[in-house]
Amino acid sequence: MDQPPKINRREFLGSAATIAATISIVPSNVIAGTGHIPPSDQIAVANIGCGTQGLREMGEMLLNPKVRVVAVCDSNKLSTDYIDWSANGIRDDIREVLGDNSWWEGKPGIPGGRDIGQEYVEKFYAKNKPSGKYKGCTSYEDYRDLFAKEKGIDAIKIMTPDHTHASIAIAAMNQKIHVVTHKPISNRLLEGRKVIEKAKESGVITHLLAWSDRPEYRQIKAWMDEGLIGELKEIHNWSYRPVWQQWTKRPTEIQPIPEGFNWELWLGPVPDMPYHKTYTHNVFRGWYEFGGGSVADMGHYSLFPLFETLGINWSPISARAFGTTTREEVDQVYQWVKNDVAFPASCSIKWTFPEQEKLPSFDLFWYDGGMKPFACEELEIDGKDTPEEGLLLVGTKGKILGGFRGENPALLPESKMTSRPESEKINSREVERDTDHWVDAILEGKQTPGSFIRAQTITDTINLGAVALRANKRLEFDSDLLKIINDESANQYLSRNYRPGWEI
Repeated sequence: MDQPPKINRREFLGSAATIAATISIVPSNVIAGTGHIPPSDQIAVANIGCGTQGLREMGEMLLNPKVRVVAVCDSNKLSTDYIDWSANGIRDDIREVLGDNSWWEGKPGIPGGRDIGQEYVEKFYAKNKPSGKYKGCTSYEDYRDLFAKEKGIDAIKIMTPDHTHASIAIAAMNQKIHVVTHKPISNRLLEGRKVIEKAKESGVITHLLAWSDRPEYRQIKAWMDEGLIGELKEIHNWSYRPVWQQWTKRPTEIQPIPEGFNWELWLGPVPDMPYHKTYTHNVFRGWYEFGGGSVADMGHYSLFPLFETLGINWSPISARAFGTTTREEVDQVYQWVKNDVAFPASCSIKWTFPEQEKLPSFDLFWYDGGMKPFACEELEIDGKDTPEEGLLLVGTKGKILGGFRGENPALLPESKMTSRPESEKINSREVERDTDHWVDAILEGKQTPGSFIRAQTITDTINLGAVALRANKRLEFDSDLLKIINDESANQYLSRNYRPGWEI
């Protein structure tokens, strides 16, 4: 008789065998009466990136009994000079998860790095050990070493700066490891396409964390399907971001590389350049090389689930963008600064989308840095202005306004809402958001609604917006040829110059 084919643990998770086992075998945690899920039934996760956001989100994984964090990785060993939105937010989050109000007491600064990540994991798991000790989390400087040495990993969570997302994701998928990543999939359009193709080819479970289930969008779609705003003409989305400093040119000051920080590894695919603190530790996002600007930072959250709900599956055919300009004094004369290194302090971007399966051609507008659309007539009737952040859908017969992610959506003018059923009036503060559905998806062996294979349109859109900012002209994009067809020079921004050995 032929021997049955061998499958590894990742292939076993979510298979029919797993489902059958849960039915026919009494779980060991029930037998033991401990109330804990045994390690054999947990997802083994490696967390790659232990900066502010990596640590902020790590607690959620630690508190999920279906997850076991087995490794951490970061090119920075340990430092206390991270930039964050609050002086003690990271510290207090960790204290709450650990149940230890003395953690980091008397220590300066905002901590981060792989030593902190490892300490966080091991202190948490030690709480449930009779000995009060736990040493089951390995620490790595280089994710390539992690993949070479850790053989029991089911999934990775990528929490590094944007420019390394693609390299890490592809390396993991080559090892048949499931991938969860913070936005964006990549900060280059062609890289993003290659990651998505690898996701399709490999068959692993992938998830872009910016996706969320939004009943607000389902209500918006229901109003559109009812014909209440006519045919869609425009979508407007605006954010007060960026909240970090934006730059206008590269620093000229030479700074020493901090001890314990692998600068070349942090650069990853980006060619060599001198180290400077304005690139790293949570301020990377404004640089074209390392980040994706406010539209990548926030636009994924609002637009990815909206695209999915409305059925926007075809990428834009054109993009145009404008950004704030900067002048500086040189020899007593103010001169315009040509900025091709960083995103502007504020910008507006317009994309034109082709006809979709159930939508006509329409325009999408993005605004950030304090820019936003002027109040429409319907708002002026109610004596209101456009909110600080928001989402506005404009049709041939009406409009819908909501918060940045469609929160508390309403037909305009809002007097129309008085005649609508109470069930259509959503209080977004009362909506529960499931942020770890990727865990169950991996256990069940199925793709999530936020899978990479569903994220091509949003990835193309946001990266094309960045290209339009740099090209400073209206660009026509062929999504089949993956090419700017009216400006050959703009095609250089679809990819990047790679450090040797880091090519994708």
